[in-house]
Amino acid sequence: MMTAPTSADATHDTVFALSSGAGRTALAVVRVSGPAAGLVLDRIAAPRPKPRFGAFRKLRHPDTAEEFDHALVLWFPGPNSETGEDLCELHIHGGRAVLSATFEALAAVPGCRPATAGEFARRAFENGKLDLTTAEGIIDLIDADTDAQRRQALRQASGDLSKLYESWRQALIGTRALMESAIDFSDEADVSESAEKQALAEAMRLANEIKSHLEDGRRGEIVREGFRIVLAGPPNVGKSSLMNALARRDVAIVSDEPGTTRDVLEVRLDLGGYMAIVADTAGLRDAAGTIEQEGIRRARQRAAEADLVLWIIDATAPARDVPTELGTRGLRVLNKIDAPGADVRVPADHAVSALTGVGLPELVAMLAGIVREATSGGDAPAITQVRHRQQIEACLEALEAIQSPNTLAPEIAAEQLRLAADALGRIVGRIDPEDVLDQVFARFCIGK
Repeated sequence: MMTAPTSADATHDTVFALSSGAGRTALAVVRVSGPAAGLVLDRIAAPRPKPRFGAFRKLRHPDTAEEFDHALVLWFPGPNSETGEDLCELHIHGGRAVLSATFEALAAVPGCRPATAGEFARRAFENGKLDLTTAEGIIDLIDADTDAQRRQALRQASGDLSKLYESWRQALIGTRALMESAIDFSDEADVSESAEKQALAEAMRLANEIKSHLEDGRRGEIVREGFRIVLAGPPNVGKSSLMNALARRDVAIVSDEPGTTRDVLEVRLDLGGYMAIVADTAGLRDAAGTIEQEGIRRARQRAAEADLVLWIIDATAPARDVPTELGTRGLRVLNKIDAPGADVRVPADHAVSALTGVGLPELVAMLAGIVREATSGGDAPAITQVRHRQQIEACLEALEAIQSPNTLAPEIAAEQLRLAADALGRIVGRIDPEDVLDQVFARFCIGK
């Protein structure tokens, strides 16, 4: 099994990979990055074309000179390339045999090897072509399933988040310089006191701005990961039927037997361009069986973690004990309104028939509106990763410590400002341990 190269390896090896979609296609793009990228063109697609100009070439194996394809080739000398290294692209025919011959020819060039997952982006980061938030935005853009995810990822890939966090980091560095000048000129009371006051005022301003950024209702994470909706209620109210109706396929087993659903079943839906994760859970009742009790426990836990709970009511036998703890996170949905003996006067936020589809379009529209409202936040860039939120919280904690009555010495305040700036630096990759980098770039596909 191939192991990931170290940072030292990355400066010496030349790597190649398929950067377009896998499978049989009309055309495929193979990228090569590293010090031997120019040699690849000289050996396989001579003569080397002008930088940043496409040229039609016959591709030949470097050892046998056997012709294996006709291709468009491009040459991007470093550092003016996407990775910051010498880089070339081979736009070849997309058949499997052509790809195999291309990879065999590239591997025959001295110093060339197949790339690992995310290695092109990792090299771009290490050569200052992008930062960590931009890299994360690129992989989110690749993984986007909905319009909302695409729009958010594109903003992040364009640098909106990194610009915001870097501006805060630079402001903190300047604030720390002010505080340290207060220390350096402590023998000049007027100068020292003025510098310290300016630093404390700027720290408070930044703390308020960062706190407001954190109080976003997780809107960025909801767009990226999905709005969590849980179907809950007693057994046999039609939760599984509603799940299947929303998904438009048989996701859950439907049965008249109570307690059929034992585990949590999930399906991803596109609600008006927003990702939602809908979970069907076990019916809530006093269960005798150990397995059903565990299913009920999981159902209650999932409901407690949800962004929205749909409490399903059977119109033919409506239960009046709707949990009050649902609060603003809950909607009451009356189901089976088409069944004989249905009481459509039961208080509910919406009424449907999972069997016939009556009321379903309106329910979907209602849910889409709720998700849209939960993720709206104007033009300000949103926090999209748990990793970002943790570091921003650490930054805020350090800034708030400066305002504490116990933080009197400017030396202590200067250290807290350093900690705050370092926390933001970890988000964009100015200060980052190797394991964090490995986690970020491992999410990329090979060839990116």
